[in-house]
Amino acid sequence: MNEETLQQLMATAERLAGAAESLDRVLGRLDAQQEALSGKVDRIVAAVDEHTYDTAHDDATRQLQERVAELEKSNADLKAQAARLTRKTLPPMVSAILAKSEMDGGSEKIEKNVLDKTLQSLSVEQRIAVKAELARAGMIE
Repeated sequence: MNEETLQQLMATAERLAGAAESLDRVLGRLDAQQEALSGKVDRIVAAVDEHTYDTAHDDATRQLQERVAELEKSNADLKAQAARLTRKTLPPMVSAILAKSEMDGGSEKIEKNVLDKTLQSLSVEQRIAVKAELARAGMIE
């Protein structure tokens, strides 16, 4: 081989070595970009999975809250119904006291001064008890 061919081969080998180094750097950058993109894709997939789970969890929570609201409304309705259906009759002791004073124990309202006069012979505790029963029965205010 002559010297000119040898120099051409050396120049070509140097250019090939430079190109190989450039390719190596480019491949390194491509690998880094691939890893970064893979990480981003993994985060996106995790976010989508989490959002899907949160949406299902939110639906279940919403359904439970609706059910609780229904039950609370039903409970309030039942309490109101129970309050309307309370006993409106007088205990025997109150009926006896009213009968002694010749008052009618019906559903009409009792005048306060007549009631006070009727209950005069009772102790304070008994008067309070009788008035409480009459108020519960709706006969006095």
